[in-house]
Amino acid sequence: MKKFYLFLIPLCILVISIFYVSESSSADRGRKYYEEAGQIVWEIKTKEKIVALTFDDGPHKKYTSEILDLLAKYDAKATFFVVGQNAEKNPEVVLRMYEEGHEIANHTYTHPLKTNVPNLMKEIKQTHETIYSISGYSPILFRPVEGQYTDAMIDAVVKEGYKVVMWSWHLDTMDWKSPGVNKIVDTVLKGVKEGNIVLFHDGGGNREQTVKAMKKILPELEKQGYKFVTIPELLEEQKGNMK
Repeated sequence: MKKFYLFLIPLCILVISIFYVSESSSADRGRKYYEEAGQIVWEIKTKEKIVALTFDDGPHKKYTSEILDLLAKYDAKATFFVVGQNAEKNPEVVLRMYEEGHEIANHTYTHPLKTNVPNLMKEIKQTHETIYSISGYSPILFRPVEGQYTDAMIDAVVKEGYKVVMWSWHLDTMDWKSPGVNKIVDTVLKGVKEGNIVLFHDGGGNREQTVKAMKKILPELEKQGYKFVTIPELLEEQKGNMK
């Protein structure tokens, strides 16, 4: 009987370890796999002067509205990864996004820093329903909180019909840290290339620096000949390049 228990204990540890790794470890398939599978996008290869501006953690009644004003001024389109509970608080802002031609995407309901796959899928579903109830639009894009994901998470999200969107790693403005307007501006203007995805935040805290930075970034990129597109438009360009 003792020998049986000695065998059973390591077997249980092995099973628990396999489950833990599948649920909690960082993705091990790698970026190349996910890009070739068309499940995650970080940026696209193109010679067209297009760039996708993306905003996380909103909507915020003040900051998102100010950003929408600036985007309208430069005829620029963007993609907003909204947090469901913030969307519920600011439905008029979400509706404005939709009516002005911006892409509305899913960024969970409560912005949990850590969660398991079943709970994540509940959050995604709740935000999906919230966005649809406000705008009549069903989001097709998802961005994981802080860009953290696992293979199991991607499998579940893709199964629900979502495309996962990250960002060009050199274009994380870190604006949520309030690094200073000039730092945000420099990160974008010195790093931007055709087909890039830029990461900003329009919610989750004081975003005055982001708004001020946008006032400098938009006219300068426009002057350089860039067109501001949504993520779906960026992906359409990618399809065209693959023909």
